[in-house]
Amino acid sequence: MAVTSPLAGPVPELAFTVLDAARVEYAAAPTLAFSLRIDCAGGHQVRSVLLDTQLQIGARRRHYDESMHERLFELFGPPAAWGSTLRTLLWTRTSLSVPAFTGSTVVELPVPCSYDMEVLASKYLDALPDGEVPLEFLFSGTLFYAGAGGQLQAARISWEGDAEYKMPVRVWRETMDHYFPGSAWLRLGKEPFDALCAYKARNAFPTWDAAVEALLAEAG
Repeated sequence: MAVTSPLAGPVPELAFTVLDAARVEYAAAPTLAFSLRIDCAGGHQVRSVLLDTQLQIGARRRHYDESMHERLFELFGPPAAWGSTLRTLLWTRTSLSVPAFTGSTVVELPVPCSYDMEVLASKYLDALPDGEVPLEFLFSGTLFYAGAGGQLQAARISWEGDAEYKMPVRVWRETMDHYFPGSAWLRLGKEPFDALCAYKARNAFPTWDAAVEALLAEAG
């Protein structure tokens, strides 16, 4: 971080630690809440933090057995090429307003989750049967704090602030099962959807599942 003025003194340094992750029970969309601890060295009075977070999946930092090769083929290609194709995936970006604290505080960082299988992060998470997801949190934003004499100071938080967390795969699966029990989401173009809708109506299928299962049976 940069010093705001020659008279302001050194800017407080923030350190970030992700403690835990759990699903949000009641939300408009599937949401995970990460418990985030923020430490401010030197006993500075933090008035507030406008925190921007970029959340990435460090796909290179976990092991994949043979059973997962086919499920990850669409993302990374054949395993022989993973030395160059296996890469970090951007999950999402989110913002949070952190209230005043001195020393340290723990806040909940909400992260909406998508079940759209065209989103790379969702496709990757759905492909993992178990184990852990190596996550990388990159932080930036604006820090407001009490300077010398108690005056309000502001400073930018650089992207050098980061934290890592190994999220159990079961946390993501439990979240999806909680909001979409026994189902998955698929987006179609308007023309394929209209054709499928007409097929369903012509054959008097009671559900979309029945229409798709019939098409799959016809295709062998």
